[in-house]
Amino acid sequence: MNHSIPLGLSAALQSPSVIDRASLVLDKQVHDSCRRLWHYNNVTPLPLNKSAVAWLKLPPTAFFAHWRHGMRTIKGLFIALALTAAAGATPAYAVKCGNNASGYEAWKQAFAAEAKANGINNKAISALMATSYASKTIHADRNQKSFKLSYEKFKQVRGTATIVRMGKGLKKKHAAMFQKIEAKYGVPAGPLIAIWGMETAFGKFTGNQNVLAAVATLAYDCRRSAFFTEHLYHMLRLVGSGRVSANAKGAMHGELGQTQFMPKAIALYAVGDLNSREGALASTANFLKAHGWRRGAGYLPGQPNYAAIQGWNAASVYQRAIAEMGAQIDAN
Repeated sequence: MNHSIPLGLSAALQSPSVIDRASLVLDKQVHDSCRRLWHYNNVTPLPLNKSAVAWLKLPPTAFFAHWRHGMRTIKGLFIALALTAAAGATPAYAVKCGNNASGYEAWKQAFAAEAKANGINNKAISALMATSYASKTIHADRNQKSFKLSYEKFKQVRGTATIVRMGKGLKKKHAAMFQKIEAKYGVPAGPLIAIWGMETAFGKFTGNQNVLAAVATLAYDCRRSAFFTEHLYHMLRLVGSGRVSANAKGAMHGELGQTQFMPKAIALYAVGDLNSREGALASTANFLKAHGWRRGAGYLPGQPNYAAIQGWNAASVYQRAIAEMGAQIDAN
């Protein structure tokens, strides 16, 4: 699926006759395109009211339900986006996604032009152009089976009992570090250790995949192109600024460091060296705090801080496992 604004769309949307025509089809491509303008290219269409912005962030089904009941607001949204594009804030490149390696090189050329127009510097563009299609990343993306298991089976496969046992020892061994982190961010050792153990076996397995290539491949891949395009823009900015090396190695989906931060999370929440124990754990605590963690509140399902854990990973079995392991670690 093409997740960019199709060529000519912005010009067409400036015509009232086109917008008013009942036959105008707002398919998922248009929805994704508008979301991409808003989220990924740092466009701020000033004419948008709060309602239009909220609609833009909805999933497709809800988006179209609101559209049917409020065409007038959505008309204004499309006009604003079209005028913003026409003013030059966002180029209207048609960067096509793909489902195999055959189109990756052509996609890189098109995406590089779009990225450059959106302020990505030459250092980052050169790094992007040097990447190769990450076949192993695509294989891993198509075979994420553990999140579909029952909760009990998930715990068995992921070794939660071992994480708890080892985690209790690490909490004692690094007590001063965990006290320092909790004093600053309000997050106790338990959930941090649970995440650390679940993600990389306490820093032992951080991955050997080129992070930039992994994220670029997933941005090109049609399955979740829009989601990973946002991460790719962040990664390119990180590389361009020198904050992350173009040769950085991580996990198959572009996660980096001992607690596996995605590029957007690195940009927003990392507070130290993610490949170091303290840097990774402090950054994780900062992430949780930014997602609403309340000092001293509980974090099991139904308690106030569980929502922050949900912000870390979308899989319900993972969320519950982190909370329950954390509580067991913190109990001693």
